[in-house]
Amino acid sequence: MAKSRSVILALLLMLPVLWAASSARAEPAFQRLTPLLIDLDGWQGKKPDGMSMDMPNGSMTTATREYQKDSAKANASVVVGQTAVGALAPMVTGMNINTSEGHMLTDTLQGMKVLKTYTTAQKSGALLVALDKDAMFSFSYSGLAEDEALALAQKFDWKAIEAAAKSK
Repeated sequence: MAKSRSVILALLLMLPVLWAASSARAEPAFQRLTPLLIDLDGWQGKKPDGMSMDMPNGSMTTATREYQKDSAKANASVVVGQTAVGALAPMVTGMNINTSEGHMLTDTLQGMKVLKTYTTAQKSGALLVALDKDAMFSFSYSGLAEDEALALAQKFDWKAIEAAAKSK
């Protein structure tokens, strides 16, 4: 009887060590997002990377990938957390701005709310896609016409990215 108690006590004492070891091997949250940052035909894509950060009042996860084709550049990213909430604020209000130099427009693409920005002189802009109240997909670019950049951004599977961003 004393021997079985010793074994049970030893196992109970080992539980915190085993639990800590298993959580240390857990995959960082950004790794569920990086595979969704696809290769773009004709573009040179760097390796996707990311970061996950847990804080007392929340967490933040980002996954990014840079692309280049000749002098044109693009950056695809997924952001989950308070940073996304702030970036998505203009979409909530439906803000639209048009000037001779460019625009910032809210719209709906593929059934999702988006914010499109474009600066004419620099042929640069960004597309923000609202995935959730605290998650977004962003495709920023330079050296591209807006229509070409939007076509590239739509090659990403926004619904799959949305599902991965929501699985916390």
